[in-house]
Amino acid sequence: MAIYLMLSTLTGDGRKAIEEYPEKLKELNKEVEYMGVKILAQYALLGQYDFVHIIDAPTNEKAAELAIHLSAGGLQSLTLAAIPLDKLIETLKKKPQVF
Repeated sequence: MAIYLMLSTLTGDGRKAIEEYPEKLKELNKEVEYMGVKILAQYALLGQYDFVHIIDAPTNEKAAELAIHLSAGGLQSLTLAAIPLDKLIETLKKKPQVF
């Protein structure tokens, strides 16, 4: 599994739906988990984005599928792959082979 950060904003329709029925946010979480993606943390934001979702998805394709699914439900997202620092450091320490 891989970690992703999804920054999302509500569309006009999404904003209206959440205003009328705030519990919809939790119902979306159930849909996400049914898709095989684990939600690690979520926060509402002030500023350019409305939410940040930290998720654990099995593949890039599954993360993309989730982003498309959420856009149909009124959330536009920017998905970023996250690399654990220890893994990055380990990769950087490996010497490239010269041919």
